[in-house]
Amino acid sequence: MATKEPYQRDFDEQTDKSIPADDCPECDGRLTTEGGETRCADCGLVVEACRVDRRGPRTFPEDETNRERTGAPLTEARHDRGLSTKIGSKTDANGNALSRQKRRQLGRLRREHTRAKWQSKAERNLAHGCAEIARLVSALDLDYDHREQASRLFRSAQNEDLLPGRSIEAFAAAAVYAVCRCTDATRTRGEIANAAQVSRERVTNAYDVLNDELGLPAPPQRPREYIPGLASSVDVPADTERHARSLAERAWAAGESIGSHPAGFAAACLEVACRDHGVDCTQLDLAAEADVAPVTVRTHRDTIEADREAWT
Repeated sequence: MATKEPYQRDFDEQTDKSIPADDCPECDGRLTTEGGETRCADCGLVVEACRVDRRGPRTFPEDETNRERTGAPLTEARHDRGLSTKIGSKTDANGNALSRQKRRQLGRLRREHTRAKWQSKAERNLAHGCAEIARLVSALDLDYDHREQASRLFRSAQNEDLLPGRSIEAFAAAAVYAVCRCTDATRTRGEIANAAQVSRERVTNAYDVLNDELGLPAPPQRPREYIPGLASSVDVPADTERHARSLAERAWAAGESIGSHPAGFAAACLEVACRDHGVDCTQLDLAAEADVAPVTVRTHRDTIEADREAWT
């Protein structure tokens, strides 16, 4: 009994056109291709249902953006915006082990690639700053968007020639702190300085330079934003936390907390709320979590207790 020859594909992906079809492998019907699907016109058997679309997205001359799908999207978190090359060492793309001669060749290629990786000293400094920002963002448990914005701010500072004579680590920490000030991330300057590789004074100096030269849109920080983190650190009940947020909002509306340290005022609101609810929480613990002196918490506490009856 004669057997049919195996089915041959009848769709040319390069030209996106149909070519003469073979017979159906189940009956004597004719195969047709339409919309990427090859089926029998008689019995309805689907021979091929999926194919790779190599045409890419449709583009028109009037489009302002380039819609070609070529590689990963660009990122500000890398000094080369994510277009770097990485040379393997032990296995190929299929996971097969490489020979000893091939591994030595790749080792030489990696060495030469490392030497030619930086086009200038400014690019090397940019890579060092982006790496330091990535480390700080990870240590402070921030989002990837904060890393992107901090890297973009560091790049802007380098383009404005603000780095010569100053520490790269300090500007990286200042960029992270500036992003926290401009977004909803509540991180104190002390927290960032503790995670940074430089002193707090150098971070403050770098942030002042960024703020003065680049004109950062940093809004005033509200004490209410720091209360959830402080309450979680000292293990305060939910109702006490809500009472502290209410005190912080009333103080902000009355203008009492404007110009004060937001984390210190939040700690004072939390101390007053703990006293009202009979929760055991020491002033020293609150001051340590807010990264302020105990006298700061005590001063704001006295202000809250003296004026909260007049707040509307």
